[in-house]
Amino acid sequence: MTTLPVVGAAMTLKSLELHRDWLIAHQRDLELQDFVMADVLNGDWMPRVEQAKRLLDGHTGRVGIHGPFWGFTIDSEDPDVRAVATRRIDQGLSVCEALGATHMVIHSPFTAWSYNHILNERKEFYAIIERCHQTIGAAVKRAEDIGCELVIENIEDKDPAQRIALADSFNSPAVSVSVDTGHAHYAHGSTGAPPVDHYIRIAGARLKHVHLQDADGYGDRHWSLGEGSILWHSVFAALSETDSCPRLIIELRDHSKIPASAAYLAGLGLAI
Repeated sequence: MTTLPVVGAAMTLKSLELHRDWLIAHQRDLELQDFVMADVLNGDWMPRVEQAKRLLDGHTGRVGIHGPFWGFTIDSEDPDVRAVATRRIDQGLSVCEALGATHMVIHSPFTAWSYNHILNERKEFYAIIERCHQTIGAAVKRAEDIGCELVIENIEDKDPAQRIALADSFNSPAVSVSVDTGHAHYAHGSTGAPPVDHYIRIAGARLKHVHLQDADGYGDRHWSLGEGSILWHSVFAALSETDSCPRLIIELRDHSKIPASAAYLAGLGLAI
């Protein structure tokens, strides 16, 4: 990167109404969080899409959504649960198609438990990969067709390379990876995983999305940037080494602190 990157944010439509001017002033990337719940996806979500389009009139940044994840994993051993997961991901892609979204976040299947047991029995790694293909294989093809990327976010991942291997296994431009800084910091502090900047470097060209949140290495805090112990200079040094142009999405529990988080990075000379 030859110039400072521009950070975007994840927010609900309610928060978008409040932060619209902030978002459009620098044409920041946006991730909408309104489409993760089953009751929304099973209902009439089109009015939400229409509201988003009205609010985004004049916005030229990239737009995506956080996809559904509650109550399932994409590598479930139960075929009935896989069928539910397949349906939810497909519903999320329907939202993306209607919205014109170019990314949808989905959650990684890898855990600290699977890390230890994969090392004991390597064939389990390939079983996880196969179950993921059974769950989202059709979604990958649909994502290709509608110009949307499925970005696989680290949750409990202890070995960042496993998620890269999962993305590579689809051999598709529609599958890439996301790094959540707070999740990586949790894994580093609590399970002995590498530090956050290593997650970014290992992702390399597959990195198309980053959730920026601060934390303490103990839990998934989603604190405003600067409130935790993440070493942001190292994170952005690693980001400067990639030319994959990842979406840099501030993701906080308290949406009112989104502009302050961006200002914190600007004050460090790391981003706009």
